[in-house]
Amino acid sequence: MKRILIIEDDLLISSLVQFRLKKDGYETLLAQDGNAGIDAINTEYLDMIITDVMIPYKNGIEIIHHARNTKPEIPIIVLSSLGEEEKIVLEAFNLGVSDFIPKPFNPNELAIRVKRIFKS
Repeated sequence: MKRILIIEDDLLISSLVQFRLKKDGYETLLAQDGNAGIDAINTEYLDMIITDVMIPYKNGIEIIHHARNTKPEIPIIVLSSLGEEEKIVLEAFNLGVSDFIPKPFNPNELAIRVKRIFKS
């Protein structure tokens, strides 16, 4: 079973993402801030990371840097609100993220993108 870490401080969004991914048979772990996300990256076996950009303590770009330095093979999907994206998205893609999804988003679209990444 594939394990996906969801790093998102909005409980509604993280619950929605978790529900949709569990429906597809994935095991999910939740982290509500950057510190918890980095702890999970350091201690858990993960197949994918889905992270928001604007989260407490460590932001999404710091999470991506850390993941790329410790587990460079893990695919990462970035979630971000529309106002944040231009500079942040370019930086995230330069760091090697697999995909970017602007908020608000359809959970079904996220599920399709997750499947596509696991198939490639």
